[in-house]
This record gives sequence, C-alpha cells and structure tokens, in this order.
Amino acid sequence: MNHIIKTPVSQLGYRFIDSKWLPEGKDEYYLRFEQNPAAGPYRALTPDEIVALTRNGNISDNWNNVQVKEEFDPALVQQCKFHGLVRIGKLEPFYLQFHDLKLPVGIYNSSIISCDIGDHVVINNVHYLSHYIIGDEVMLINVNEIEVTDHCKFGNGIIKEGEKENVRIWLELCNENAGRKVLPFDGMQPGDAWLWTRFRDDEKLMKKLLEFTEQKFDNRRGYYGKIGDRTVIKNTRIIKDCTIGTDAYIKGANKLKNLTINSSADAPTQIGEGCEMVNGIIGYGCKAFYGVKAVRFILASHSQLKYGARLINSFLGDNSTISCCEVLNSLIFPAHEQHHNNSFLCASLLGGQSNMAAGATIGSNHNSRAADGELIAGRGFWPGLCVSLKHNSKFASYTLIAKGDFPSELHVSIPFCLVSNDVCNDRLVLMPGYWFMYNMYALARNVIKIASRDKRSFKNQHIEYDFLAPDSVNELFSGLEIIERSVGESLSKSRANKTIPETFIRQGRKILESNASLNKRKILVKRC
Repeated sequence: MNHIIKTPVSQLGYRFIDSKWLPEGKDEYYLRFEQNPAAGPYRALTPDEIVALTRNGNISDNWNNVQVKEEFDPALVQQCKFHGLVRIGKLEPFYLQFHDLKLPVGIYNSSIISCDIGDHVVINNVHYLSHYIIGDEVMLINVNEIEVTDHCKFGNGIIKEGEKENVRIWLELCNENAGRKVLPFDGMQPGDAWLWTRFRDDEKLMKKLLEFTEQKFDNRRGYYGKIGDRTVIKNTRIIKDCTIGTDAYIKGANKLKNLTINSSADAPTQIGEGCEMVNGIIGYGCKAFYGVKAVRFILASHSQLKYGARLINSFLGDNSTISCCEVLNSLIFPAHEQHHNNSFLCASLLGGQSNMAAGATIGSNHNSRAADGELIAGRGFWPGLCVSLKHNSKFASYTLIAKGDFPSELHVSIPFCLVSNDVCNDRLVLMPGYWFMYNMYALARNVIKIASRDKRSFKNQHIEYDFLAPDSVNELFSGLEIIERSVGESLSKSRANKTIPETFIRQGRKILESNASLNKRKILVKRC
C-alpha cells in the first residue's frame, strides 16, 4: 500500500526542517539565509499588488509571505500558486533570449514553494518548484519537478543528522564486490580515488580519508538547492536534490537526482535529451547528451558522455569521452577516449590517455560464479578492434593489443609493446618497442593532440602528457631487465635453479651489448 500523508494545505511550504533538527533560536529559514546572504532588500506586497496578482489568477496561502524587490511588476506573474516564504527579485517588462528561444520575463503557470527567485527570471510551466535559490536571468521552461529534500547531499558521500550509515553513497571502483569502494565528493581527483582504492590494508588511512570527506561538508539538515545565474533548463521532467552552477544548459533530461553540476561562464556544462543521471558529481564544462545513463559516478571537468553511454560506479577523468559504451566499476584517469560499441565488463583501473577500439570487450562477465576480477593498465592503453581480454590482467604503459581473443590472464610489464595472440603456435607474442620502431609519429602526435584538448579553465592539477615521463621511463628500465634476464636464462650455460636473477641479468646484458645475432635462438620469457 502506498503511504499517503494527508496534511492541512495551510502547512504546505513550511516545516522544511523538523523541529528536532533546528538549533536553539533558529527557524527553518536560517540555512537558506546563510546560503543567500546578498539577497534583497525585499518588501511586502502592497494592497494594490495583491489585488492585481489575484486578478491574474494567482493564489497564495498567505500573501504576507510573498516578498518582492522594489522593481516588481505584478502583471508579469500569472496563474501561479505560492506556498511558504517566497522572495521574488526584479520583474520588469523585458524578454530573455537564449539561442532561438525568446520569452518574456516573469512567472507563469507555475507552483512555487518556499523559494528565493533572482532578478529578471523566466519561470514558465514549472509544475513544482520547491526550496530552491534561483539566480538572476535564469530560464526555467516546461519542467515537471524541481525540488530538494531537507537531507539533500548533492552527490557527496556524506550522511545528514539522524541518518543511518546504510544510506551513504559509495562508488564501487576497481572491484565488483565493493572491496575498493570510495566516498565521492565535489572536487575529488583521480589520484584521490587511486589512493583510496590501492591501500585497503591501511585501516588508519581509510579511516582518515572518510574523516576528511565528512569534514569537508556540513551535516546539518535544511540546505536549499541552487540554480546559478543565466542557467537555462527546458523541457525536463525531474530535477531533485541537485545544485547547479551558473550558465548551465539542461534540455530534455528525464531525471537528474542527487547531483552537483558544476558550471561557470567560461566552462558551461550541458545536459541533453533523454539523460538520466543519479548520485554523482559533474565537473565544469562537461557534456551529456542523447540517452546517457549515469549512476554513482564522477564525471571530471570537460568530459563527455553521449549516444547512450552507461557510466555506473565509475570515475571518468578530465578531458575524456565515452560514447555508445558501457563502463562499470572503473577508475579512469584523464584523456580517455571510448567510442563505438565496446565495454568494460570487469572492474578496471586505467592510467588515462587510453583508447578503446570498436568491439573491444574488457572482462569476461563471467568465467565462474565468482565476481569478475580487476584489470590494471598504465597510460596509453589501447586494445584494438574486437579484442577480448579476460580478467585479472595488468599492462604497462602504452600497450597496444592486436585483434584477437586472449583467453587467459595477462601480465605485461614491458611498456610500448605490441601484444598479439599467435593461435597457430599457441603462444603469446610480445613486440617490445613497437611504437618506437613502427609508429613513433603517433606517440609524438598524441602528446600534442591530447594537450590541445585540455580545455580546463582552472588547471588545479598538472597532467603529464609526454610519453616519456617518470612512469613510462621507470617501466622501460624494468622492461629492459626482463629482456636481459630472459636472454641470460635462455642462453646461459648454467641451468642451476640456484642461480640468482641478477646473474642472468648481467649475462643477458653482456650478450645483448655484444651485438650477437639472436635471430635463430629461442628466447623464452618466463616471467613478465
């Protein structure tokens, strides 16, 4: 049975904060006034204005609780319902234009419950607008529902006064069974999430990270949602528990719930048709269009989701694009590109600057009744057309994987490798230094291309784009040792198991430096 509560209409718009959560001497509006301290000055309506508003089909439970600024034209408010304390900014005979949309300033055919409304706004056919602070020159057109609850968190992994721990939102990154889950928060960097997912055995660190997140936000109940200046929202169904920055553009979205949507004049965020986004953080300058589904996610600045992309329990780094794809339980560093039809079917950690070719499938989903494993790859990871990788694999930086089905787990520690599956001879073939020998142009071009796509207006973290950087260079040194050891082990006269690895490395290095021909010698890599 649906739980329907019947309450006198005179109470609609009031008691937003339950009395038990109100500090002594405070009323239900105290946080609203803290959030919007520069509002006003407001005045009460004059008797003539009340008559004009009533004549225009407007109603209020108490006209004394409708306050306005001095520049208020009652003719610009028609067929509206007001409940609770509603404060309205300047309404004067102008019209606002955004692209080809032109509408007169004013509030028309809408229900307003306990809101602060900025100067020269257009609110037209908003069926339910509750407990929001609206900026100046905002346009809200044809929206079914815009509201917040008294315990709204705007996508952050916190709990409010009186809430139980099980309502906290976690991101289940890098592990399907939530073994590496992290708490999302506005401003989180991929490196923050990496620290949280990698050091699970350090209980003190895990506890401190949780404390840091809790301290970053206020757990008091009663915060209002915000819609920043010049934001345009049209033809949208549900916006609930969201805070939205300035200059955002939202059109045709189905459902936006429990989100922080960062946006600014120099980095506007856009959300388009058919999008459903729940429990997330959206960075500055992001775009989501055409049927995107995102649940428990962080979308870092200047990244894009489009064409039916699904991003679930994942972190997508800055300047990345996911299109037509499914990504679950993944932590992806900046400058990732993923288009066409491919998917992450197992939890993944990618170092960024990566590219997924069409038909590539990362993970098995499932090889057994157990959860899928974890895939870890450094920068520049590139699985080619129709590559199928099984779980529990690890790849060094700039690994290129040739088309094929790879039925077993892989651990490739040599960077800049071409990896292929030699089916006829039933062996895995690695070509070290492939990029340097056959596609150095692509490496050099990517440095310039990826850097040019970094549109962040606020570069709060340096991102290394050069293919020769500390991470990849250290892997080169390690990769050389693997090759030297393999040559030493394969060609050494001593086969004793007690021979230490450093001896094989010295022997292999000596053979390689002698420029001896190894074309007809079999070199086996036992450990990579």
